Amino acid sequence: MIEEPPLLTIATTIERPDASLVERFRGAPTSFVVDAMGGSGALDWRIKPVVGSSLLGVALTCDCGPCDNLALNAAIAQCLPGDVLVAATGGFTGAAVVGDLLLGIARNRSAVGFVTDGVVRDIADLETLALPVFALALSPNSPGRSGPGTVGLPIVCGGVSVASGDLIVGDRDGVVVVPRARIAETLANLDRVRVAEAAMLERVRGGLREVVFITELLKGGRVRRVP
Repeated sequence: MIEEPPLLTIATTIERPDASLVERFRGAPTSFVVDAMGGSGALDWRIKPVVGSSLLGVALTCDCGPCDNLALNAAIAQCLPGDVLVAATGGFTGAAVVGDLLLGIARNRSAVGFVTDGVVRDIADLETLALPVFALALSPNSPGRSGPGTVGLPIVCGGVSVASGDLIVGDRDGVVVVPRARIAETLANLDRVRVAEAAMLERVRGGLREVVFITELLKGGRVRRVP
């Protein structure tokens, strides 16, 4: 006898980073975080803030699939303070994956943000909630609620692998994922990026007119000049 497939598959254990480590990313631009990870980590460029301008928290993932949000409902039922709900839809734009009511419940449970590679709706009420929301766009169309889906398991959102417990950083440039295993390494690099960026910014504001490494390259023998 063939068994019916489950409507939901839910991870029972999620390891979250210490809140003190998360807080050390507060105020860091996403560009700095990307540089601290070697130049990558951002979701698809089209995923931008719909409500708010920044977010910082720990990923709680759900894979909803197209035109469905059963998994998101289950994720919200399990979210903890400081979580950012990350919902994968496969880039589906035919209907919103969520609106103000579900995200209002998430906010009441002290979630700190929502990220999706799909679209959302109820923009006026979402703005009233003041929960940071990052998405592809807006659509008033509504989703189904039939599954299947997953909660807490690894997903691909905006072309990037995301696991529950990863760090999510967002601003007007987009959304960056810092894998939980790389948080300490990224923090160490981030300190150096901050120092280097501050020093360079001071030079630029002081009137710097040369791109230093290009100036050195042009002086060397690896540039061929032609008429």
